[in-house]
Formats: sequence, structure tokens, C-alpha cells
Amino acid sequence: MHIVVCIKQVPDSAQIRVHPVTNTIMRQGVPTIINPYDLFALEEALRLRDKFGGEVTVLTMGPPSAEDSLRKALVFGADRAVLLTDRHFAGADTLATTYALATAIRKIGETYGKPHVVLTGKQTIDGDTAQVGPGIAKRLDLLQLTYVSRIAALDPETGSIEVERRSEGGVQLLRSRLPCLVTMLEGTNEMRRGSLADALRAARAEIVKWSAQDAGVEELAKCGLRGSPTIVKKVFAPPPRARKALMIEPGDRPGAEALIDEIYRMKPKLEADLMASAQGF
Repeated sequence: MHIVVCIKQVPDSAQIRVHPVTNTIMRQGVPTIINPYDLFALEEALRLRDKFGGEVTVLTMGPPSAEDSLRKALVFGADRAVLLTDRHFAGADTLATTYALATAIRKIGETYGKPHVVLTGKQTIDGDTAQVGPGIAKRLDLLQLTYVSRIAALDPETGSIEVERRSEGGVQLLRSRLPCLVTMLEGTNEMRRGSLADALRAARAEIVKWSAQDAGVEELAKCGLRGSPTIVKKVFAPPPRARKALMIEPGDRPGAEALIDEIYRMKPKLEADLMASAQGF
């Protein structure tokens, strides 16, 4: 079984800065980490490999410094790491990113074997769009299973997979066929500690580095800033709330009633919505 895991090197969210002119995240001089959600996808891939055999290939798109995150993934136990790096990819939004990653996954399939499962985290902490996983699935014509909390069963011989998917109404049990793309939720597993043997292997391993040409990108106009229709008009921090929280002591019925009246005054539609919702029970 061949599993491809897409990860992203992201700036530490505690030290993110935004460029005042371009409104893009300034990554220079900011400590970076593997996107935390992607670690759940990586651990799930390693568990599947441990159970069924095969290989785990980790893929990322980014500057040469993203090699650090790939080596970290090798320390955890991944078999191979591919870095998609080229100036043509700079400034990519989710649309351009999915185009480049999908192209690279096709190249990985041609070079190392077609993947049975592509795994990603549900989203990244620097963008929070949750669009890249589904976008890759669309471009590769893969069935997509999003917000997965557990892979309940997988049978490589019959090419079937069962997952538990978290939804607003509860948990859905879905059955699908391979190949597919799965986006993993947080808290689904616990990232293992890399072994000493894997750490030594990661230090010596060759990171496969592909430019746009190496990956087989045919339309450079779909990459990077040129291929990104997203325009960030303004980035700002929400203003701090001027009003402080009001403490209501137990038994203070007049105070509670006054507070409810004040809430209804501030949000006129809230009372009607609550009454309509109550009538549905």
C-alpha cells in the first residue's frame, strides 16, 4: 500500500506577523512548525502502513527551508519525503496550491507507485480554509472523506474503506472505495515519538526536490501569485470589547431578567429565533 501525506510548514501562530502592504503572512524570521493538524494525518498513515505494509510518502510545497519539516516527518517514520519548491509557487492561494500539489501527486504516482490513500489535516493554522484537501481530491478525481475522526476499516484487496466522520448532527459511518482522499480531525490519535534508527536515517536521507518542471507542471499561469484569484483587501485584529462581563449571583432573579431584556434589545431577532426553535421540540 502506498500512502501520500500532504503536510505544510507553517509559522508559529504565536509569532505571526502580517505585511502592512500586501496583507500576506510574513514568514521571514518567524519560527516554523509542521501544521499541527497534519500530524494527525501523518500518524494515521504510519498506523496504516504498520498494519498493511507499504510506504508513506510525505509531500510539501514551500521554500527550501521546508526541508526541515520533511526531515521531522522522516524522524517520525515516513519512508520518503518530496519537496515541491520553485519561485513560480510563491504567493499561492488555495486554488494555485491544489493545482501544484495535485500535479506533484500524479508525478509521485508515476515515479513511486499510485497512492491508495491521500491524507491531509482538516486545515492549516495559518489559513484555516480547509479547502486544500477537497481541492486536491477534485483535481485528481478522488473520492473525498472529510472531517474524519477514525478510520474504522480498510481492505486493500477489495479496495474499500470505512471511516467515522464527525458532523453537526453526530457521527456518520461512511463506506467508500479506494483510492480516496481523507482529511483527519484533531485529537484522532497521538503522534508517536520517532525511534533512534529513524532519526539517524532522517539525518542521512535525501529529500526529493522538484521544481515546477520536475513535477510536470504544464501551466505556470495556474501557479503562485499569477494563478491565485484570491485578493486580501484588509487584515486587522478585532477591537477589544469595551464592555466587561456582568456577574449575576445565584438567586438574583431581577438581575437575570434585566440582562435577558438587554440581550433581546441588542439582538432583536434572537427572541423570535429562540421561540421558533422551541416550538420545533
